[in-house]
Amino acid sequence: MRVTVLGVLAVTLSTAACNGADTPIGANAANAAEQTKKPVATTGAAVVTREVTIPAGTPLSIILETPISSETSRVEERVNAHLARAVVVDGATVVPEGSSVGGVVTDAKQSGKVKGRAHVAVRFDSLTPSGSDERYAIHTSSVGRTAEGTKRKDALEIGAPAAGGALIGALVGGKKGALVGGAVGGGAGTAVVLSTRGKEVKLAKGAALTLRLTAPVNIRVRG
Repeated sequence: MRVTVLGVLAVTLSTAACNGADTPIGANAANAAEQTKKPVATTGAAVVTREVTIPAGTPLSIILETPISSETSRVEERVNAHLARAVVVDGATVVPEGSSVGGVVTDAKQSGKVKGRAHVAVRFDSLTPSGSDERYAIHTSSVGRTAEGTKRKDALEIGAPAAGGALIGALVGGKKGALVGGAVGGGAGTAVVLSTRGKEVKLAKGAALTLRLTAPVNIRVRG
C-alpha cells in the first residue's frame, strides 16, 4: 500500500514538472503569435500627384537674373529669371512664386553709326517649380526691346555747326561767305554723327518682364 502511494506521488510530481517546463515555452509562442498580428509602422507615405494643364495665353511675370545688352549679349546665350508671381489655375497655385525660368537670347544687334537701331530679344523655354527637380519645356512669345530713334538729335547735331559756320562766313565774306561757311559747318556736323553710334538697349538684372505662353504645358502638382 505504501509503495502504491509513493508511485502515485512520483507520477504526480513528474507530470507537474513537465507542465511547469512547458509553460514558458507555450507563453513565448503565444506572445510571438500576438506580435505578428500587430501592424508594422512605415517611415513614409507615398506622394500623391496630379497633372494640371496651364493653358496657352497664360501670362508669366518674371524678374531677370541675367542682364541683357545689345552691346554685350550674344545670340543663344543663356538667360535666367524667376517668377515674380505664382501661376494659379482654377484658384489653386500650380507653380509657386520664385520658380526658375530659363531662356536664350534670340537677337542682339548693336546700334549702327549710319543707320540701324540697337535691338535685343529673348525667348524663355524652360520652367522649374520651386521645391521640384523637374524641369518643363515651355513655349513663350519672344520679348524684345529696340533703342529710340536718333534722327531728330542727328539733325540738330548737323544743323548747329552749319548755322555757326554760316554766321562766321557772313561776317567774313558776306552772302557768298555765308553759303560757303554753312557748307563747311554742315560737313563737320555730319562727320560727328557718322563717328558716333546710337543708343544701346540694356535690360538690367532685376528688370520686370511679362511673357505669354504660346502653347499649354502640363505640370505635376502634389496633393
